[in-house]
Amino acid sequence: MFTAEELERYARHIVLREVGGPGQQRLKAAKVLVIGAGGLGAPLLLYLAAAGVGTIGIVDDDAVALSNLQRQVIHRSEDVGILKTESAANAIRRLNPHVEVVSHVARLTPDNAPDLLGPYDIVADGSDNFATRYAVSDACFHAGKPLVTAAVGTFDATLTTLRPHESGPDGRPNPTYRCLFPDAPPPGTVPSCQEAGILGALTGIVGSMMALEVIREITGFGEGLVGRLLMIDTRAMRFETVRYRWDPDNPLNGTSAR
Repeated sequence: MFTAEELERYARHIVLREVGGPGQQRLKAAKVLVIGAGGLGAPLLLYLAAAGVGTIGIVDDDAVALSNLQRQVIHRSEDVGILKTESAANAIRRLNPHVEVVSHVARLTPDNAPDLLGPYDIVADGSDNFATRYAVSDACFHAGKPLVTAAVGTFDATLTTLRPHESGPDGRPNPTYRCLFPDAPPPGTVPSCQEAGILGALTGIVGSMMALEVIREITGFGEGLVGRLLMIDTRAMRFETVRYRWDPDNPLNGTSAR
């Protein structure tokens, strides 16, 4: 049940036919794990909290730096030097005291991923490196957890949702992250954010769209991004969606899966 204060807070959701009271209840009951409290995680966390997601976990082992503030809008100038999990948790509590925040001061690895993912219903990955993305996606597959994952470049971004533990309408397994990206690019071929730079507002757009996709997955309205890759090019202000399929050679749910 909602308190009178919650009914007023979420009124604009509750009057939406596609969300309504039942959808808002599902949001309140949901447990979402967010990987990274940086450029993507900042707007993602704020909009999940504003939407009334009941429990939000944050995985990050970094501290706030001054150079983060150009895009990581969940942190303030006075937060420089403190852990991002602490700064983000404080911001969420200021925004919505009805949300429970769980901080995980850690870097996700294949070894700790199963324990980190265990208590949560859905995972959103805003990490900034392929090693973590593969570790998260593999762990979500084995744990049967839906995953919303995104990546940003200097002026471009991609976003998709993964449910490879389920089958699609055609009876074949849904694609995995390794169906989309079988191998990580060779070291040194993709410059880091520090080397190449990043348009701050781009992370705001994509992090907000990650939140929208998580909310859609929880409440069930519309067509999600399973088997579809959204590509954003802010130089041309172009949004394109391409479909991708299950690869029978992938090592997770392929015909010769290990």
